[in-house]
Amino acid sequence: MARARLQDVAEVAGVSMKTVSNVVRGYVHVSASTRAKVQRAIDELEYRPNSTGRSLATGRTGLLALAFSDISIPYYSELARCVSDLARQRGYRLLLEQTDGTLDAERAIVSTSEAGLVDGVLFQPSVLDSSEIARHRGDVPVVLLGEARAPLSVDHVMIDNVAAARTVTRHLADLGARRIAFLGHERTALSPTSRVRLEGYQEGLEAEGLPLDMGLVIPSAAVSSASAAEAVTAALEAGVRFDGLVCRDDLAAIGALRALGDAGVRVPDDVVVTGWDDVAMASFTQPGLTTVRPDLVALTTRALDMLEERIAGFDELGRHVLVDFEVVHRGSAPALPLHA
Repeated sequence: MARARLQDVAEVAGVSMKTVSNVVRGYVHVSASTRAKVQRAIDELEYRPNSTGRSLATGRTGLLALAFSDISIPYYSELARCVSDLARQRGYRLLLEQTDGTLDAERAIVSTSEAGLVDGVLFQPSVLDSSEIARHRGDVPVVLLGEARAPLSVDHVMIDNVAAARTVTRHLADLGARRIAFLGHERTALSPTSRVRLEGYQEGLEAEGLPLDMGLVIPSAAVSSASAAEAVTAALEAGVRFDGLVCRDDLAAIGALRALGDAGVRVPDDVVVTGWDDVAMASFTQPGLTTVRPDLVALTTRALDMLEERIAGFDELGRHVLVDFEVVHRGSAPALPLHA
């Protein structure tokens, strides 16, 4: 007879896999009747968690890891705060791991190096591709976040970056912009983040019948406001002219606002500008920054749900989930046409 699975218990008990996971790991906020129903299903099916699940039930660390490239990037700081708050509510502590976007550090995240230290890992890779993630994957459950492609065997949560970039590009066109630039991608090899956002930018131009002018695709030396400001200043001094600017992230947009202001270019009268991530400082720029806001709570909640299911023994193909985003309209690219 095949060994019972987590999802088999959930079906027999008539509850979600998350509820079964909560019962297996002794989560206190489960009603007595639900706990009894799940326990009857466990006994009936003779369900036993896998080795990781048994460790969770009897000797788990109560520690999760969140790994990403650079804690100084505001989006990651805000993501870490959200994950930490929601993990604490579930009885976990959070370990932050900064990879600096290096292959060795990212390989270590998905290898066996975390075994015995943490119960599971949320990981946003920057340079590790999907084939390496599948090949190096160890015994510790991992859920991927962000724009990088994920192997079929690993859970993955993200927003639809192509759709979001397409949306903001078309919004700038709706405001009357006809020479819409893209700012902030890497000068050399494109990161997964830049790749999908550039794809959405191109789709937005095509949907509006606007040509793709590679002279309007402006790279920067680093993911920073200073580098973005330098890139915009250099472009303006070289005679590049644009009336709309889609920025890869809020850091790039903040640098762009500074450079445009220094050059006497008015936002939004001369150039309309959008950012990405809606970090805390986006509402304090002058003018306020119109930006893509990912639903961080939904993203984090879904990722933690799937991670707990993996910890409790779920062992099927990876789930690939899109969560919502919205465009937050502020003064840099208002919700209505400027001259309506």
